[in-house]
Amino acid sequence: MEKIKMTTPLVEMDGDEMTRILWKMIKDELLLPYIDLKTEYYDLGLEHRNETNDQVTVDSAMATKKYKVAVKCATITPNAARMDEYNLKEMWKSPNGTIRAILDGTVFRAPIVVKGIEPCVKNWKKPITIARHAYGDVYKGSEMKIPGAGKVELVYTAEDGTQTKELVHNFDGPGIVQGMHNLNKSIESFARSCFSYALDTKQDLWFATKDTISKKYDHTFKDIFQEIYDAEYDEKFKEAGIEYFYTLIDDAVARVMKSEGGYIWACKNYDGDVMSDMVSSAFGSLAMMTSVLVSPEGYYEYEAAHGTVQRHYYKHLKGEETSTNSVATIFAWTGALRKRGELDGNKELMEFADRLEKATIDTIEAGEMTKDLALITTIENPTVLNSEGFIKAIAKRL
Repeated sequence: MEKIKMTTPLVEMDGDEMTRILWKMIKDELLLPYIDLKTEYYDLGLEHRNETNDQVTVDSAMATKKYKVAVKCATITPNAARMDEYNLKEMWKSPNGTIRAILDGTVFRAPIVVKGIEPCVKNWKKPITIARHAYGDVYKGSEMKIPGAGKVELVYTAEDGTQTKELVHNFDGPGIVQGMHNLNKSIESFARSCFSYALDTKQDLWFATKDTISKKYDHTFKDIFQEIYDAEYDEKFKEAGIEYFYTLIDDAVARVMKSEGGYIWACKNYDGDVMSDMVSSAFGSLAMMTSVLVSPEGYYEYEAAHGTVQRHYYKHLKGEETSTNSVATIFAWTGALRKRGELDGNKELMEFADRLEKATIDTIEAGEMTKDLALITTIENPTVLNSEGFIKAIAKRL
């Protein structure tokens, strides 16, 4: 069989632990037999990030700017335990945070809906897409432990040397403090990414913050969204028959739980991090959640929304069998291949991505699945497959 040709490479970002094992299986079983796969490869495994002082992460983001489409495996964001385990030079930052800061985009996360995996929230009928701002806030925060009594202030020094101060707190004993920032430019690109994505997918857009408490920080987000919507998108939304509205985050949570789904919910960085996990696990599994970073400049980075499945990796190292769900990682590849095909006018590549997604969903709907899905499916007597067996079952259908 003649393989599907690619004209432009994808940026391929390899990752860590069990997802790294799945990554290779997916390429070997589902991609390389059918596609003359062209990628520019970057190893974002923690050992290699450590060797390159994290330069490899920056290089992979710059390559994404060049080629416009990337696919990323899940990676470890190290904590104190990982420092010892991997003998790290320093506690390297989240690769996702670094890449987001360079590409300045919005992360759209949506559940993969499959018959037989019913949402915990019984009235949810359609996917809920979380649009997560991908810059600043706690991910770029500065933190300090306060040893004892004293005063903490925010100080802004203008270019001409004049200073503006705002008291944070008068401490009468030990405590903690955190400084966060964001940029109007980044919030504007977040807003435009959300409005454009809503128009592309013909879905309503909700945006929620806590502007009643955060009267300057969160209120700025609210104001920028409204100004851009009024100036650039109001007519387009009306023509498309969709709506944009703002609400408080607590009101949004209540509305989401009572809704049928089928819209985009835009959130600030941390809110989006938490809510996408809530939405994905309520739809069935974090392993059934797609994630794509969309930049206003037209860069796309596809990945799974979940982590590196550390527990399964340790089992794998001991030679024990694992049943790890690879669906979100497969869909990261299909999303990237489809977008590459779209940008290059390569219809064959786009059609291949569609077929691979269909083969994956058909496998589950036929009752062949990994253990995590078998525990929650309404399909009777499912066949539980191990990590490799599941990928091979998809390959057979493909």
